[in-house]
Amino acid sequence: MRFVPLRRALIETAREMNACGLNQGTSGNVSVRTEDGFLITPTGMLYETLKLEDLVEVRNDGRVDAWQRLPSSEWRMHRDVYRVRPEAGAVFHCHPMFATTLSILRREIPAVHYMIAVTGAARVRCGGYATFGSEELSAYTLEALEGCNAALMANHGLITLGPDLGGALRIAREVENLAAQYWRALQVGIPFVLDDDEMTRVLAKFRTYGQQSRDRRD
Repeated sequence: MRFVPLRRALIETAREMNACGLNQGTSGNVSVRTEDGFLITPTGMLYETLKLEDLVEVRNDGRVDAWQRLPSSEWRMHRDVYRVRPEAGAVFHCHPMFATTLSILRREIPAVHYMIAVTGAARVRCGGYATFGSEELSAYTLEALEGCNAALMANHGLITLGPDLGGALRIAREVENLAAQYWRALQVGIPFVLDDDEMTRVLAKFRTYGQQSRDRRD
C-alpha cells in the first residue's frame, strides 16, 4: 500500500474536521496531493471507522483502480483545484454552521476583520450553485477561489486549500470564525469593512507573519 504516512495524516485530519465542529457525519471531504494524483476520503463512510486502505487514490486524469472504494462525490472538484493551483498540497471541504449559513444567503465574507488575510485575499467569495459532484460546481468553485485560498459554495458549504493538510484545516477554522463574527455583527447592524488600502497593508504584513528564520532576525 502506497503513501502510508499521508494516509494516516489524512484520516486524522478528517476526524479533526468533525471533532472541532467544522463538519457533521459523512458530509465534507478531504484530500492530499501525491506524486501522480491525490488521496481522498471515500464516499459515505464515517471518518471514525476509516482504515488506511479505505482512502482512495485518484490519478491526475481521474482514474481510480477498480479494487478501491468509491471516492468522494466531489473528487472532480479536488482534481480541478490541484490542476490549476500548483501550490495546493491539500484541499478541505466541509459544511460548518456559519460559513454554510452565509452560503445559503449567497453572501461573501468581506474584510470585517484583518484575519481574513490568512486566506491570501481581502474577501472570501461565494461561488454559484450547482448539483454536488458536478463539473459545473467545480467550475463555479474554481472561479470563486481565484486569488484566494478559501471560497463559499452557494447553498452548500466551504472549501479551502493549503500547502498541506494542517494548513488547509487552519484556514477552514479561521474562515468559519470570521463567518460567525460577520453573521453576529449582521444581527446588530451594518458591519464596518476595512478599506482596500488597509487590506493591502495587512496582506503585505501577513506575507512575513510568524516565526522567521533566526538568520533574518535583527
